[in-house]
Amino acid sequence: MSLPSLGIDIAKASFHVCLLRDQKLRHKVFPNNEAGFNKLLDWLRHLKVSRAHACMEATASYGDDLAHFLHKAGHLVSIVNPARIKGFAQAQMARNKTDKMDATIIARFCHTQQPEEWAPPPPEIAQLQRLVRRLESLQSMRQQEQNRLEHLSKDEPVRQSVEKVITLLDSEIESMRKLISQHIDQSPGLRADRQLLLTIPGIGEATVAWLLSEVQMKQYRSARQLAAHAGLTPRHKESGTSVRGKTSMSKSGNARLRKALYMPAIVAKRYNPVIKRFCERLINRGKRPMEVIGAAMRKLLHIAYGVLKTGKVFNPSLAP
Repeated sequence: MSLPSLGIDIAKASFHVCLLRDQKLRHKVFPNNEAGFNKLLDWLRHLKVSRAHACMEATASYGDDLAHFLHKAGHLVSIVNPARIKGFAQAQMARNKTDKMDATIIARFCHTQQPEEWAPPPPEIAQLQRLVRRLESLQSMRQQEQNRLEHLSKDEPVRQSVEKVITLLDSEIESMRKLISQHIDQSPGLRADRQLLLTIPGIGEATVAWLLSEVQMKQYRSARQLAAHAGLTPRHKESGTSVRGKTSMSKSGNARLRKALYMPAIVAKRYNPVIKRFCERLINRGKRPMEVIGAAMRKLLHIAYGVLKTGKVFNPSLAP
């Protein structure tokens, strides 16, 4: 017997839920905090639901705490690509888009599609993810201050304040980088994976931290499945004999992974022998520059997957 389906539409301050059981729908709204999580459990107990299959979209980090809470409470949790929910809604010919309707669509998707179970990452990876995302925030703040500085004249009164903030952020960024490196050093598994990934030309310390924190590569059945998770699979636009649209990346996946792979792919295009030959073939076939970069990103991720999956250092002669 299948579990009742609990569709969850997450927002920053609150979340809407839809419980689908015996073809009946029940809706409720809760604040997106620990008090709201406990109220959700009380509501489920009141409805005599001891275990549900909770499903939510992978949207930023707003649902992370709730996913961990429900998993710890014994519920089955699924976190799915938003593109799958969007496609399902279109197939259902859903015309309205409200939080309540979104929660209903997610509940019906969960009931019919039975998405795979999500499990929280190991503590060392969860901690690494927090450190890496904090570094990302600090770098973003520094870029904002740098942009302000570039528009200030030398005698502008606030220039000194902006420069002080940049100096402080530089110090915090350097401290965070050291914390990330120390954290990886202290974890035998992360340290071994870092050593393997650093053998791939184009991948440096910063990219290693992103790859290890954002995705557990060894859990994927294939490199193609991993590329789909990152939104790096190609999207073709062809129909009959008249429609021949430009090929692009699907971008329906982890945006942080794509961002982390962009600059390494540009470097690998020049210095990684496997990716260099691969890109030259694409250029000779008339592929556009951004198509080539996207393909290089995907190829680099495939190589990283192979290195970690086999536990062997990068070898150009063995790469496909």
